[in-house]
Amino acid sequence: MPKLKTKSGVKKRFKLTATGLLKHGVAGKRHRLMSHNAKYIRQNRGTSVLAHADTAAVKRWAPYGLK
Repeated sequence: MPKLKTKSGVKKRFKLTATGLLKHGVAGKRHRLMSHNAKYIRQNRGTSVLAHADTAAVKRWAPYGLK
């Protein structure tokens, strides 16, 4: 069997935690932040954990795990 390729977008956007959860950066924080209020910018700071329902699909796109 040939080796499976990891989706390159998944490599760039997700990190695996020690307990098997997936961390991701929050969308909407790159540019045009003047149109967002301060509460939105503050609450979306840093990273968050991916929802449990989406985790299975993302792990399928990274067949040998993420670093």
